[in-house]
Amino acid sequence: MGLIWYLSGQPASGVGLPHPWDKGAHLLAYLLLGFLLRLGLGAFLPAFLLAALYGGVEEWRQGFVPGRERDPWDLLADALGAWVGARLGGRWEAPKSAPP
Repeated sequence: MGLIWYLSGQPASGVGLPHPWDKGAHLLAYLLLGFLLRLGLGAFLPAFLLAALYGGVEEWRQGFVPGRERDPWDLLADALGAWVGARLGGRWEAPKSAPP
């Protein structure tokens, strides 16, 4: 989350991924965030909601950064990535019926 915060706060330099490839970067970043939150929190819904909410906060914040813009399509890519990552993170959980 700290890396996303830092990168999204940088003013646009004209160098970066062009549209629509930037959506893939959003999807991958939030996929990783959703995955890691699922591993840390152990449940899909809190991991997904936290990652997706963080994506919303970041998109809102980017509206105040020079040269950056708020984009609802970026938010959609963030939420989709968070959903997929949180789902994938569940594949590494121990089965509920496994003895401790």
